[in-house]
Amino acid sequence: MENKAATEEPLLVPRPEHTAAAEAKRLLSLAGPLVASCILQNVVQLVSVMFVGHLGELPLAGASLASSLANVTGFSLLAGMASALDTLCGQAFGARQYALLGVYKQRAMLVLALACVPIAVVWANAGQILVFIGQDRDIAAEAGAYSRWLILGLVPYVPLACHIRFLQTQSIVVPVMVSSGVAALGHVLVCWALVFKAGMGSKGAALSSAISYSFNLAMLALYVRFSSACKRTWTGFSTEAFRDLLRFTELAIPSAMMVCLEWWSFELLVLLSGLLPNPKLETSVLSICTRVSNELGAGEPQAAKLATRVVMCIALSTGLLLGCTMILLRNFWGYMYSNEPEVVTYIARMIPVLAISFFTDGLHSSLSGVVTGCGEQKIGARVNLSAYYLAGIPMAVLLAFVLHLNGMGLWLGIVCGSLTKLVLLLWITLRINWEKEAIKAKETVFSSSLPIA
Repeated sequence: MENKAATEEPLLVPRPEHTAAAEAKRLLSLAGPLVASCILQNVVQLVSVMFVGHLGELPLAGASLASSLANVTGFSLLAGMASALDTLCGQAFGARQYALLGVYKQRAMLVLALACVPIAVVWANAGQILVFIGQDRDIAAEAGAYSRWLILGLVPYVPLACHIRFLQTQSIVVPVMVSSGVAALGHVLVCWALVFKAGMGSKGAALSSAISYSFNLAMLALYVRFSSACKRTWTGFSTEAFRDLLRFTELAIPSAMMVCLEWWSFELLVLLSGLLPNPKLETSVLSICTRVSNELGAGEPQAAKLATRVVMCIALSTGLLLGCTMILLRNFWGYMYSNEPEVVTYIARMIPVLAISFFTDGLHSSLSGVVTGCGEQKIGARVNLSAYYLAGIPMAVLLAFVLHLNGMGLWLGIVCGSLTKLVLLLWITLRINWEKEAIKAKETVFSSSLPIA
C-alpha cells in the first residue's frame, strides 16, 4: 500500500491549479456524463411505465402505483445504502488507498443483498398491502402483479448500483454513461417485444427491467475486470469484504435514510393521489410528474470549498435552462405517457409547478452531495425529515384535501418542502469547517487501510 506517500502530502495547502475556472472545467467534464448516466439509468423504469400507459388508464395506474411502492420499499433503500460508497470510496481514492475501493464495493454488495430479502417479501404481497392502506382494489390488483415481476430485477440491481458508485468515485464516468445508454436503448426494444409482441402486457414491462439491469451490469463488470483504469482499485474478490460489515452498515443506514426520506416524500404523493376523487387519473398524473422530476478525502479542504461554490453556480444555470424548457414544452410531455386527453391536459397544468420543483431540487441536490462527501449523512437525514415531513407533507395534505387543490396541491406541498430543505442545507454548508473535515476524512480512510502484504 501507499500509506507513506499519502501521509507525506501536504494536508491543508490547496494546489495552485485549483482556480474557479479550472474547477468549473473539471466539474463540467464530470457533470455531463454523470447527468446523462443518471437520466439513462432512470429511463429503465420510466420507459416501462410509458409502455404500460398505452395499454390503458388502469394498467398505467397499477404500474405507476407498483413503481412507487417499489421505490419506497426497495430501490430507494438500496440506492441510499449504496451511496455510502460515495463517502468511503471517494475518500479512499483521494487518499490513494486504492485497494480499499474494491473491498468496499464487495462489502456493499453483501450488505445490500441481505437487505433484498425483506424487500422481496413486501413486493410479493404488494397487492394486499395496497388494499390494506385504502387503495382502489382494481389498481391494487394491477400493482400487485407488476410488483411480483419486479422482484427479478433485484438480483442485478444490487451489484449494478455498487459498480456504478465504485466507478464514479474514481471519476470514471464515460463508461458508466455509455453502458447506461446502451442498456436504455436496448430496454426500449425489450420492453416493446415483451409488452406487445409477446403479449405479456404490464408484466412484460416489469420483466424487461430485470433484463436491462442485467445487461448493464454485464457491461460494467467486464469493464472493471479488463480495463487498465481499474487495475489498482479492483484486484479480485477478497475475504476482507466480510470484515467490518457492521461498520459499513452503520454508515449505509443513515445514507439510506438521507436518500429515502426525500424519495419517499415524492412517492407518498402517488399513494395519496389514490385517495383523491378520480384516483385513476390522479395516480397516473402524479406518478408521471414524479418520474419526470426524478429523471430530469484528498486532504484539500479549500479545493472542496471551491468545488461547492462552482457546482452551485452550475446547478443554478442548468436549473433555469431546464425549467424554462419544461414550461415551453408543457403541452407535449403528456403524450409520452398516455393517449388520454384528460391526462395530457392535466400534466400540462402541472408542468410549471414541476419546473419550480426541478429547479430547487438541482440546487439542494448539489448541497446534499457536499454533506455526503463529508460523511455527514445523519445530518442530511435530519434535514430531509424536517423539510419534507414537518413542512412539505403536512402542507401537501392541507392544500390537496382541505383546500381541495387535489394533485396540484400535493405537488405544491412538496415544493414547499424542497424550498425548506434548500434553506437548511445552505445554512449548514456555510458553517462547514473544511480543514476539520479534511482531517476527519484522512483519519477515516487510514483507520480502514488494509495491512501491507
